[in-house]
Amino acid sequence: MPTRQPSGRSGPLASVRVIEFAGIGPGPHAAMLLADLGADVVRVQRPGDLPKEGAPADALLRGRRVVEANLKNPADRETILNLVKKADVVVEGFRPGVMERLGFGPDDLHAVNPALVYGRMTGWGQEGPRAQLAGHDMNYIALTGMLHAIGRADEKPTPPLNLVGDFGGGSMFLVMGILAALVERGVSGQGDVIDAAMVDGASVLGQMMWAFRGTGMWQDKRGANLLDTGAPFYEVYETSDGKWMSVGALEPQFYAEFIKGLGVDPESLPHQLDMSRWDELRQTFIDTFKTKTRDEWAAIYDGTDACVAPILDWKEAPQDPHLAARGTLVEIDGVTQAQVAPRFSRSTTETPTAPDRTATDPATLWQD
Repeated sequence: MPTRQPSGRSGPLASVRVIEFAGIGPGPHAAMLLADLGADVVRVQRPGDLPKEGAPADALLRGRRVVEANLKNPADRETILNLVKKADVVVEGFRPGVMERLGFGPDDLHAVNPALVYGRMTGWGQEGPRAQLAGHDMNYIALTGMLHAIGRADEKPTPPLNLVGDFGGGSMFLVMGILAALVERGVSGQGDVIDAAMVDGASVLGQMMWAFRGTGMWQDKRGANLLDTGAPFYEVYETSDGKWMSVGALEPQFYAEFIKGLGVDPESLPHQLDMSRWDELRQTFIDTFKTKTRDEWAAIYDGTDACVAPILDWKEAPQDPHLAARGTLVEIDGVTQAQVAPRFSRSTTETPTAPDRTATDPATLWQD
């Protein structure tokens, strides 16, 4: 790994230089994560795409500088190739073959920098029958079985925003691959190419469910299993004011705390694991939660091990005492967003800077 320390940056990746070829979704999210941890990320994008003053900026683009370039222009190509010579990592999220046609594929860039770690982010992967097809998060998790498993009994599958494919199975695995390749490069001195496909990553995210299924502990239908709202003690319940509480009282000792908070005689209830009476148990919980407001229930369970928490909306979350104490959410450029994670005992990370609104002169970058 390089020993350089870029001025003005801190964090465990402060010595790492990254070139991000502009894309959408998980590619920028991966570059953001690297920048959050201190990497010096330079985003290469087409001229004219910077946010105007007074207009909202994409918070996924925080923490890095921007260079404008037309990759089909010979002068701009030479400029970016000169940056590649000094970079440690490249991130791109185009369909397979696009970067090769532009002359910026892995072979092209390794010719000028053999130690480069080249990260590729796609939905379907670099090869396979669907590799050249368009797709979005729900399409990727649909084929893996993950989307089939998410939702309530006798209802249609529920897309979990785009958290499972784009970010959980996509950008997080791309970053993991990049970091692993950087570690290996410290031994071999050679670069590598990471093929991060959302179908692959999402499948790994579902490994516990595959394991449950392999031991007969998971049914191939929604709302019938321990973690998919099949169990009444792993559910959400509406309160008297139309708000909601989350209940995750799986273990017996936590379940006992949950029942105690409800104020229900445990002897009057079916046994927790008697699946034949789960509907009866669920109805008791439904009726009981309807007797108080969400905040009244939150106060009852506050400070207990019942594994019960209020469901907050986007506006309420920053005011939660625990999140506020940790500084989990922060305001940058007028936009509430997540603070850097994870945290380190020695390598200090900083609150990211707002997305750039002006381009950086590439001649001023990476002078050493």
